[in-house]
Amino acid sequence: MAELTGSEILARSLRNEGTDVLFFLMGGPMLLAESSCIKEGIRPIDVRHEQAAAFMGHAYSRLLQKPSVCMAASGPGVINLTTGIANALIDCVPVVAIGGSSAISQFGRQTFQEIDQLAIMKGCTKWSDRVYNLKRIPEQVNNAFQKAMSGKPGPVYLDFPGDLLYEEIPEDEVDWSLSGRPLLGARPMGEQKQIDELISALGQSTQPIIISGSGVLWSQAWSELQALVEKAGIPFYTTPQGRGVLPDDHPLSYLTMRSSAFREADLILIIGTRMNYIIGHAAPPRFGQNAVIVRIDIDADEIASSPRKVDIGIVGDCKMILQQMLEGMSGRVDSDRFVPWRKMLADGDAAKRSKGGRNPAMDAEPIHPLRLCEEIKNFMQRDAILVVDGQEILNYGRQSMPTFAPGHRLNSGPFGTMGVGLPFGLGAKVAKPDKQVIVVHGDGSFGLNAMELDTAVRHKIPVLVVISLNGGWTADPNGDKPGRDLGYTRFDKVAEALGCYGEYVEQPADIRPALERAQKKVDEGMVAVVNVKTDFRARAGTVAFSSYMT
Repeated sequence: MAELTGSEILARSLRNEGTDVLFFLMGGPMLLAESSCIKEGIRPIDVRHEQAAAFMGHAYSRLLQKPSVCMAASGPGVINLTTGIANALIDCVPVVAIGGSSAISQFGRQTFQEIDQLAIMKGCTKWSDRVYNLKRIPEQVNNAFQKAMSGKPGPVYLDFPGDLLYEEIPEDEVDWSLSGRPLLGARPMGEQKQIDELISALGQSTQPIIISGSGVLWSQAWSELQALVEKAGIPFYTTPQGRGVLPDDHPLSYLTMRSSAFREADLILIIGTRMNYIIGHAAPPRFGQNAVIVRIDIDADEIASSPRKVDIGIVGDCKMILQQMLEGMSGRVDSDRFVPWRKMLADGDAAKRSKGGRNPAMDAEPIHPLRLCEEIKNFMQRDAILVVDGQEILNYGRQSMPTFAPGHRLNSGPFGTMGVGLPFGLGAKVAKPDKQVIVVHGDGSFGLNAMELDTAVRHKIPVLVVISLNGGWTADPNGDKPGRDLGYTRFDKVAEALGCYGEYVEQPADIRPALERAQKKVDEGMVAVVNVKTDFRARAGTVAFSSYMT
């Protein structure tokens, strides 16, 4: 009877769970596990920093609505994963992290890289566990995937002591009975009494809005959401991470009237997103004091712990609840009732868009970030996956660059992690290789994971990276921010040295031709970087998320 190592059992278990890509950085004690994954037919993508492996998995999971896998060596390797794993926790993304650790037989003897990795990971994950028994590895791996996707998605961690990874047992002693057990995929319906209460409230409302988030993506409920919006005639808004569930140019999307709609709505239907700082906790004065607040969420704790009183809380799967609403609304919700409300928002939106100076094609030098955003907006394909990471460029991009397909907009999310851009772009391209992927980076945030250009080149992951080069972190019109200045680095030259195609732009009129040349190279299979010098004084005016801003 053949014998299997713990590493081989782990690799086969991952394959049985449907893993087809492994994001990792090599090192002990994971070398045999990584080699075994490759033998199992799992595509290996090795990175230059472990946090990038977690970020790539994050984007891969969001685009495909399924768990991803990242792997790291013991000690510092696992700790380097935590930034990406914490970001996944706050963004509710099912990344399965696998880490090697020092030998369990030597715990407590101050062996190489010994530290309590399980304790470190517990605060960054939805669920963490350690493997002690080779026979149960398939069960624990399946448990990890189940936990990652059950209810509200989130990251999980499995700790593999080095001696167990190299220990051998007879193959017939391994318990494979739970390996590959289908993910539960539960879709609980909402309580019908609450559905009826919501429909009645809509029937009495005159100025309702919908605010949706990533829960609609994880539930794959974009068709149902669109049907509800159009049948009821309700204006809708999304969180930054939830954009694309309905196209930004939908007739019931009044983007420039967001603040007015929030403030004047008499019923606010919050679907699949948290009442966190992103939407101002749905609290006055940003939202009306007397508005009826409705929440639909798969996590009962989210509704129970809302920072503002919820008048109607419905626990369940977005897709199922939206179907229940669609079935129950006939004759009870009249879209004509909201005609004055829609007209007010439409008129306000049209007036704002017609004003001179709204996202103008400015010809001044240095290039204004809005000019760069406008050029990218007019250049990108309608179903492009757009990743935006930085400070000013992120804020300007949020205002000016639209998204038209579900899940095709990625940014740092509610945790606000810098450096996600390039790794997110690579993970997105691996998930959807037939789509145009554009990463729009600030120069500061780009520096955090810039060496992943090398990863992209080595693994032939062709993406277009556009850098807003304003000479440092955030805008600094008065020159008074300590540690802000980074200089005007020629990242295009750095990219060329790593095997990419590079362009440098200083003139506004040169942006579009540079993008077109770069995209042509991307279409030929290269990675391309367009480095655009922008105005360091340009400060994006957006809603303040905290009392202390960068």
